Amino acid sequence: MPKTSEKTKKPANGYTSENITVLEGLEPVRKRPGMYIGSTSETGLHHLIWEIVDNSVDEAMAGYATKIDVLLQKDGGVTVVDNGRGIPVDTHKTTKKSALETVLTVLHAGGKFGGDASGYKVSGGLHGVGAAVVNALSTNMIAQVKSSDGKIYEQKYKIGKPQGPVKAIGKVDKNDPDPTGTSITFYPDGSIFPITEFKFKTVLEHLRSQAYLTKGLHFIITDERAGLTYQYYFEGGLVSYIKQINRNKKIKSAPIYINKTIDDIMVELAIQYTDDYDERILAYANNEFNPEGGMHVTGFRAALTRSINNYAAKNGYVKESEKLTGEDMREGLVAIISVKLPNPQFEGQTKAKLGNPEVRTAVEAVVSEALEIYLEEHPGDAGKIIEKVVLAAKARLAARAARDSVIRKGVLEGLALPGKLADCSESDPANCELYIVEGDSAGGSAKQGRDRRFQAILPLRGKILNVERARLDKMLSSQEIKNLVIAFGTGVGDLYDVSKLRYHRIIIMTDADVDGAHIRTLLLTLFYRYFPDIIKNGHLYIAQPPLFQIRVGKNANYAFSDEERDKILKEMVAEAKAGKQAKSKKMKTESAEAPETGGESEPSTVEETTGGQIDGVKYTIQRYKGLGEMNPGQLWETTMDPKNRVMLQVKIEDAEKISEIFEVLMGDEVAPRKRFITTHAKTVKNLDI
Repeated sequence: MPKTSEKTKKPANGYTSENITVLEGLEPVRKRPGMYIGSTSETGLHHLIWEIVDNSVDEAMAGYATKIDVLLQKDGGVTVVDNGRGIPVDTHKTTKKSALETVLTVLHAGGKFGGDASGYKVSGGLHGVGAAVVNALSTNMIAQVKSSDGKIYEQKYKIGKPQGPVKAIGKVDKNDPDPTGTSITFYPDGSIFPITEFKFKTVLEHLRSQAYLTKGLHFIITDERAGLTYQYYFEGGLVSYIKQINRNKKIKSAPIYINKTIDDIMVELAIQYTDDYDERILAYANNEFNPEGGMHVTGFRAALTRSINNYAAKNGYVKESEKLTGEDMREGLVAIISVKLPNPQFEGQTKAKLGNPEVRTAVEAVVSEALEIYLEEHPGDAGKIIEKVVLAAKARLAARAARDSVIRKGVLEGLALPGKLADCSESDPANCELYIVEGDSAGGSAKQGRDRRFQAILPLRGKILNVERARLDKMLSSQEIKNLVIAFGTGVGDLYDVSKLRYHRIIIMTDADVDGAHIRTLLLTLFYRYFPDIIKNGHLYIAQPPLFQIRVGKNANYAFSDEERDKILKEMVAEAKAGKQAKSKKMKTESAEAPETGGESEPSTVEETTGGQIDGVKYTIQRYKGLGEMNPGQLWETTMDPKNRVMLQVKIEDAEKISEIFEVLMGDEVAPRKRFITTHAKTVKNLDI
């Protein structure tokens, strides 16, 4: 055994304790902000507001706050004020610092861990890191507390570090209707977030859902930059929420409301059936949205399937041997599930999924009992629901037959791809891209101009079926959609598997006119409703073909808008003049301004193929009415060459809002679409009819 006094030899690989970095305080947050707020994108930026608001909502859920004010300031800051008890300012026994400073500077500190009556029995902020994380990612933060002792206390911070002790700065006005409460003002750090400007619309939509989830909680949201103020207050809670979601739909039943507490878990639901073909389930735990669902969703689905099956069999709607599936039960279903529990177990700080197994048991028990009673007591609504479910079951069988015929066709023909598909030679999907092109003419140019190694072309014949109001069997009766399904390789319906996608870049390439926009919308509807993971995984793009070619002498440039066309023309004329006039600095300066054309065509009025002169410099402008007018070389250079092309990646930021837009634009109801067009007509530029 070596003597303890001997010096430890340094390892041969040089890896010692000196290589271990210990991050103290809030340093880990600044080092890895994505671990705490998901990302540093706009989503992560707005998450800062949610974290502070969550603390105020916790006060409301505990019964201590009734109002929350959120102010977006002109100087880029955000202030959140509640009329709760106010964060304590006395000295914390463990940290020996003020409780206010502890909450705002120490991770895993807050009133959410002790479990006593003075803290929170129910809280959305599981980790207790919200306020401290916001402090760490802000250049400045100001915390003010109206305390029960009648004084107003304040502490200021810079990048998470206190700039002095907590101090009293005044007294609460005796006439103040809110004698206690907390005010937090913060300024996001531009060195952490590429974009630090908050979107009022995003804030409104998030806080509206919070108001629905907490009955009687009054939100006042003000955008100081635009001089706008909105207020949300919903006595109806989830019933008001589900009515708002379904306001543009044909409903099959009245909202079913369930609210019961079992084993310290409060289960609240609103359920309503509509005439739609898809389902929409919004899941919340302690007012936190869970986009990936979790145990509460699993318990709800199990209870729904069992309860409706039992009722249908008991009342002779179906035979005992003809059990309906969960898929049948959920067609046209809109459900909002909200659970509140003492110790939620979320996956990640962004709370995407709830993992508590006891929640599944509680939700399943509550929903089973409530649904059985409701169906017995409301036979009219029960009959409409069963009718909808049975029809969905018949459609499912028809859809399976149609789907199998498509797959069987592929098998019988040796997995033959559509005849119009010009495939690429590359076999690795990660390196392959598929252009979905409008029309045979544009398809011909694209096939000739493409790089055959990795670019595949599939021309569409006209407009595809609007799948927003079509079941799977009707959808697969369309030859164009069949071709798309086979080309993707993912299958469709319950055999859909996005991992089998044959192209990791699918690019919609249509004309820059009304028809092209309509075809794009029809395709986006198809992807969103039947191939959502292609969008979620970042595989879907929209090509941006230019509208104009501007030619001056032997030089040519392309423009994507009228404004860009005019700017490029001025620059090209200026360059041509500079070359002719022996690099005269004076003439270069003059040519930067658009000169009088002496009766020649103005750039802003150019359409189709036009030409003219500006100060003796001849130019021509060609306006492309369609992709088919471009020769293969032009199409490659402007729209398909990875070195030059411009593409928009399709993303889903707010699934609920996007679904609503598709319903308005592509659904059966005319009135909502008319309102949408009337509202947005003034914002449309250069409408090509």
